[in-house]
Amino acid sequence: MSEEKKIAIIGGTGDLGFGLALRWGLAGARVCIGSREEGKAREAAQRARKALQAHAPAKSGEISVSGLANPDAVAGASFAVLAVPISAQAAILKTVRDALRGTILVDATVPLAAALGGKPTQMLGLWQGSAAAQARSLVPADVPVVSAFHNVSAEALQDLSVTPECDIFVCGDDAAAKETFFPLVKMIPGLRPIDAGGLEMSRIVESVTALLISINRRYRVHASGIRVTGLPIAP
Repeated sequence: MSEEKKIAIIGGTGDLGFGLALRWGLAGARVCIGSREEGKAREAAQRARKALQAHAPAKSGEISVSGLANPDAVAGASFAVLAVPISAQAAILKTVRDALRGTILVDATVPLAAALGGKPTQMLGLWQGSAAAQARSLVPADVPVVSAFHNVSAEALQDLSVTPECDIFVCGDDAAAKETFFPLVKMIPGLRPIDAGGLEMSRIVESVTALLISINRRYRVHASGIRVTGLPIAP
């Protein structure tokens, strides 16, 4: 991926967003962590740079991780990954919608009941059918929206000593946007992008997160993931 392609991570101070920032930063991508509070974004970026330099000191000169308030982080980005709780999704998208022109929005929101005080193994019912469809309704029509990263372990992403093993289901109605996004997934060793169909399929993919949480609890693990067998595509 060319250096000028900036990846903004909206909510990059959270577990999933920070894990993605680490992995893309390690791969040499230009990453900007976003937060509602710029100070928190800058602190997270500093923490990421420190972790990456300790893990791969030889790559220190290639690390480009910065932190800004969400709208500034998104401005000029090729991709904006939304990694926030469902309770914050609508409000945050309204603050960045004008900055999303020319950007592919990647929604990783999962409508878990835990965001509103419920059980983490239960899903919230959304009028639009899925968090991704809700995101689609909240941003300009000319902004491509895909959904992804619902089922990968944030803990595995943050542990740079391990390789996360997970297929990434990518849903979206814009085929070109999905194809453009696939190399971003492949930058992270262990992850494989799978075209899961239109945005309507995100309703099913999002719900798999609750299933994986249940599996983690039952088997006392922290990083269960999904692999699809029988596909003629390489990991």
